[in-house]
Amino acid sequence: MKAVKGINGSAQLLELPDPSMISQFVKVRTQFSVVSVGTELMMISNSGDANLGYSASGIVEEVGEGVTHVVPGQRVACYGVPAHREVLLVPKHLVVPVPDDVSQPEAAFVGIGAIAIHALRQANLSFGETVIIAGLGILGQVIARIAHAASYKVIGLELMEERCRILEQIGAKACRTPEELKRAIEADPDCKGADAVLLCASNRKFSMMDDAIGWLRDRGRVVIVGDTGTDFDRDLLFMKEASVHISRAGGPGRYEDTYEQQGVDYPIGYVRWTEGRNMSEFIRLVAEKRLDIRSLITNECMIDDLPAMYQQCLETPQASMGIVVRYQQPEPAQPAQHASFGTR
Repeated sequence: MKAVKGINGSAQLLELPDPSMISQFVKVRTQFSVVSVGTELMMISNSGDANLGYSASGIVEEVGEGVTHVVPGQRVACYGVPAHREVLLVPKHLVVPVPDDVSQPEAAFVGIGAIAIHALRQANLSFGETVIIAGLGILGQVIARIAHAASYKVIGLELMEERCRILEQIGAKACRTPEELKRAIEADPDCKGADAVLLCASNRKFSMMDDAIGWLRDRGRVVIVGDTGTDFDRDLLFMKEASVHISRAGGPGRYEDTYEQQGVDYPIGYVRWTEGRNMSEFIRLVAEKRLDIRSLITNECMIDDLPAMYQQCLETPQASMGIVVRYQQPEPAQPAQHASFGTR
């Protein structure tokens, strides 16, 4: 099968063997995967051997022992395994059915959607509260749309004008500078600072923690979502009695061998929102048209062209937002069929 990996600082197209079927797993023929640009570019540059991608959709080819919720031939969305490859072997709890109202390109965003939902759960917001999202790449944009659908007050911070305009399409406030953000907070008489700040930037060399604490109300919380620096001034945190949380991927169950590898679910009475249930919730939001994913798709390429797409993202990041990778050539358009009428 074709696959794209990061090898010694560059993305390369490789030929790998198909995975072998095992119990509690689902084998999926990939139709679409999605690029998480910031995360994947960082993985390519920082690792000698990086498995890329984590969010995809496809068709079930085979199910292992213990899998009952999907069947061969069914459309599904997948998360949590290297996604930029033609065949995926996915833990059963990280495979969710795709309903008729959701297209396969939309469903391929399920991993990013689960991460976004879990990040908002970590923020512990209530109806009508204010959330600041710092960093409006694809993850920040999906978080903003889910927050907006939940009727939180959404303010975004992003230096790239193109990304700010995308956020403004949903009616949320986008700020281009920290100073503009400060004025936006002060302009709301009911807002004494944000209830939560979600940091979605991907730059470990730079910390926005002190800025984020400054934007908070008393006893607000910072949620670290992106792979960003975490240095902060202890006195600033102390004076607001703020709290700092980190959002670990798609939710409870991630990186847990018992849940992912052995297929043992958490009882819903003890863990309401696992990563698998967050995936299903994302698909529900798309199916019910509460979440517009289509307008975030800015680029599409075939798997063979993905290495070049990464280079394009480096050179013109403002031109790339939601990048969908296709694994089959689209069907050619069929000529319209016209009824034939005889003469009288």
